Amino acid sequence: MTTTFDRELVRGSAHTLKEKRQELSALEIPPGRGWDPLRDRMAEVLGDQPQGISDVIDKLVITQTILDDLPPSRAANRVAAFNELYLKITRRVDDALRTGVNQPDFLELLDVEFAKRYFAALDLWNCDNEDTPDVWEVLFKRGHDTRMSKLTAAMLGVNAHINHDLSLALIGTWNELGAPTDDLIHPDYLLVNEIFFEEIPPLRRGFSTHWQMEIDEFVGPLDDWTQRILVKVTRAHAWDQGRHLWELRDDPEDFEQARRAMDRAASLVAEWAIFGDRLVNGVGRVARVFGG
Repeated sequence: MTTTFDRELVRGSAHTLKEKRQELSALEIPPGRGWDPLRDRMAEVLGDQPQGISDVIDKLVITQTILDDLPPSRAANRVAAFNELYLKITRRVDDALRTGVNQPDFLELLDVEFAKRYFAALDLWNCDNEDTPDVWEVLFKRGHDTRMSKLTAAMLGVNAHINHDLSLALIGTWNELGAPTDDLIHPDYLLVNEIFFEEIPPLRRGFSTHWQMEIDEFVGPLDDWTQRILVKVTRAHAWDQGRHLWELRDDPEDFEQARRAMDRAASLVAEWAIFGDRLVNGVGRVARVFGG
């Protein structure tokens, strides 16, 4: 497979995507990024890289305790909502490794490489580093924002992790195990879709606001169906995106331009999700007022 890469077009697209995102939200980054007042505790847990899926789980557990202790109040930090979902899914992947997959080495390494991207984003933010990916910044700078539902916060994390981190994790995995193929490893990759399908509906209902729950009851199984399609499509896109990025792996400048455009596109999706969350909950508040 040969990839034709137009560097100027990609650079221009990244610039346009950033402008569009800023039109949706001009929210400034809080003075001094970082997980204050627990910056040191977060730095300690992120100080080394996970070597296996058990290390990933251990780090996610500790990270959860830190995020739950952060402002605005106990277990109310919005980043904690995503971490909770991520921990559940990672434990399910760990179970799958023991019950049988085609290529357990591939799936475990992919899980580790995947987690490294999330931990790296947490660390960049903790170090007040402007290289924090835009798509993670959208969520991180709203960690204290209780106007945003936990459901939307969790979905922002899923968006960042799938639409930005996953293809990069695939590159890291293929660097270790060889070029991408669709024979034995792709079914294992798709297995994670099934885990998402099972975990997201109960989490959605657990994190939803009262008004979101009323909508959920009204549409019945439609929400579950649409989210199954969304997971399937976005993870399929991440696989394809990874294959395209793989062709650029030996050209750091082009690779970074493509990564930045991917990051900016995912961050624009995130801002639209926040806009939708505000709209739904705003309508819900008005409806409750006039409905008595």
